[in-house]
Amino acid sequence: MQANSGAKLGIGVIGCGNISMTYLRNAALFAGVELRACADISAEMAVLRGKEYGIRALGVDALLADPEVDLVLNLTIPAAHFDISFSALSAGKHVFTEKPLATSASDGRKLVAEAARCGLLLGSAPDTFLGAAGRRARRLMDEGAIGRAVTGTAFMMGRGMEHWHPNPQFYYQPGGGPVFDMGPYYLTMLVNLLGPVTRVMAMATRGQEERLITADGPYKNTSFRVGTPTNILSLLEFRSGATVTFGASWDVFKHSNHPIELHGTEGSLRLPDPDTFGGTVSLSARGAEWTDFASESELYGARNWPYAAPDRANYRMLGVADLAHSLSQKRKPRASGELALHVLEIMEAILASGESRNSVTIAGTVDQPPLLGEDEAASLLA
Repeated sequence: MQANSGAKLGIGVIGCGNISMTYLRNAALFAGVELRACADISAEMAVLRGKEYGIRALGVDALLADPEVDLVLNLTIPAAHFDISFSALSAGKHVFTEKPLATSASDGRKLVAEAARCGLLLGSAPDTFLGAAGRRARRLMDEGAIGRAVTGTAFMMGRGMEHWHPNPQFYYQPGGGPVFDMGPYYLTMLVNLLGPVTRVMAMATRGQEERLITADGPYKNTSFRVGTPTNILSLLEFRSGATVTFGASWDVFKHSNHPIELHGTEGSLRLPDPDTFGGTVSLSARGAEWTDFASESELYGARNWPYAAPDRANYRMLGVADLAHSLSQKRKPRASGELALHVLEIMEAILASGESRNSVTIAGTVDQPPLLGEDEAASLLA
């Protein structure tokens, strides 16, 4: 199904947990989309979110059947991403899902195929690469600021989730871990800047076999078993010929690695945390001092989150707005299912290589999404 020409895309949210509040609040920023309903495995949670944001609280089946819902925004836990997204596509709804697209590449391929079969759009987080910092970095790369990319590093390192999340167990099971939970931000940004990955090599370990929950909540001071690697170092080979080291760990107390650095024949580029939409991009031309490009005054770069005391840019829903715009342009969304599938294939290959200690070839590929130009970025605002 398609939204009526000129009409707003009706959004139905499935999954009303912590992340939903950011999406629900940000929806008002964007043109072409309108919140219509929400649903959750907990009816009480759906009712709470419905009252907070002035939308109807429905059961999941009722939301999927609702004629006012054009797109399902899937904010469930990763283990439920495939089932909810596939059901939504089969019900004739466009889909935008939180990352990862699914917990296996085979399920991701089924989603992409089902969307194509139904003539529907499939999009997936992260959409952070569309923020001010990501757009600046992409423009610099496209302009040849560092020449031909040769090598680089990307590091996501920390202590994990159990010190702040009241129910962190699912983060440490298959489909979770630092690669599947945080890897999509880093790998999507790298594919956006460098193109598709063709081969990976990795080593993976678990820093601890059990984790102690110290966050306030019903599970405080209880332990759980870890079911997926928590410390991974990988080498990514891109179709362009560039090679990048990607490290992801929840076994690090403190470090000084920059989130992403890329080095080419004419210079180096340094990027901020790709989990946010803003931050400072820095360029060194042929060894010169770094030139900083701050993003706070740029579109989707201003600090707006956390709400009480903003210290970073969080414009989640931008990818949904781009998807809505892509309907009228008859193109794929930039944060597309195909892009998310390629990232999913990379993540799965990293874990497979970490287990086998052999290199793994990435079977699929994807084109770099087109740059989101400043005029088009502005046109997405309400």
